Amino acid sequence: MKKYFIFLALAATMLSSCEAPQQEPTVEEMKASLTQLKKERTDLEQQISALEEKIEVIEPSQPKAKKLVTVDTVQREDFKRYIDIQGSVQSSDAVMASSEIGGRITSMPIDEGDYVKAGSLVATVDVQSIKNQIIELEKSLELATDVFKRQERLWNQEIGSEIQYLQAKNNKERIEKSLESLEFQLTKATVYAPISGYADMIMLQKGEMAAPGAPILQIINTGNIKVVADVPESLLGKVQRGEYVEIEFPALEESRRGRVSLIGRTIDPANRTFKVEVDLSNPGNRLKPNLLSIMKINDLSINDIVAVPLELVQQEISGKDYIFVVEEGENGFISKKNYVTTGPTFENQIVIEDGLEGGEKIIIEGARGLSNNEPIKIQ
Repeated sequence: MKKYFIFLALAATMLSSCEAPQQEPTVEEMKASLTQLKKERTDLEQQISALEEKIEVIEPSQPKAKKLVTVDTVQREDFKRYIDIQGSVQSSDAVMASSEIGGRITSMPIDEGDYVKAGSLVATVDVQSIKNQIIELEKSLELATDVFKRQERLWNQEIGSEIQYLQAKNNKERIEKSLESLEFQLTKATVYAPISGYADMIMLQKGEMAAPGAPILQIINTGNIKVVADVPESLLGKVQRGEYVEIEFPALEESRRGRVSLIGRTIDPANRTFKVEVDLSNPGNRLKPNLLSIMKINDLSINDIVAVPLELVQQEISGKDYIFVVEEGENGFISKKNYVTTGPTFENQIVIEDGLEGGEKIIIEGARGLSNNEPIKIQ
């Protein structure tokens, strides 16, 4: 017998030495093995859970201590989702006060920040050169008038040519028109505020040269302002002129509601956005131009739907979502897994598209760590 075992050992050794070396499995083979093992693990967990439930029914264990939970009743409500768009405050009235003629600024009776009324004097421009031109033209006009009268008397006496008479008349009328133009320019020596508001920025100071049409100062009226934002083109159908939107001002920690007054007619090809403006009143001038704002645009509305806090939705290993609800057991309340189908989310709220109809009692606090059919005590 001993010799027989020795022979078997030698034969096994020879067979093992003759076997071909094994190759390492490929990545695809390892992934397939991993998937199979995960499937087997899931099946085993389900079998274990089923066996534990059967054993519990046949041979009940010691009653567990009831876990303290807080519950709430599910309500059906309207769900709205908003997208935050960054914008800025702009003044509805912001104009430049400028001189219609060139010249040196001789006086400016206001400073930056002063309030001015429409039509009040804000600057005076030196027009001495225009006055000098007027004096010269007046002298020229005296001579032209005298020449014209003399030529007219000669023409009436049929002395001289018609062309001489017409030239004298034309020269006189031309100087009169030039004089009239300079006298009109003389009235433009003073610059008046085109609107009522605050002198926000002064570009030129007393003693500096002002060019015709060049701005001297900027006047803004902050009594009425507008919030301007560049909105992505994907929201083009979500914003309507005349509808109300919520505007938040982070620096002031306040929000206001305003009506959309303008929607841009073009899409900016650089960033694929269009302009949206919302008019707002500004009592106390709290809202300053260029103040950062957040425009909230409603991009999704669902009426009469169930929405719950996002943290209440849990997920199994298989990927199924569930929420714990309260049910009556033999010895009091128990937790019950209620499988749900979820939808869109917003601000920690998630839509339940299927699985809850409203009126159910769901576990709010204490849901984490609960198991199915676990005894609970409602706080």
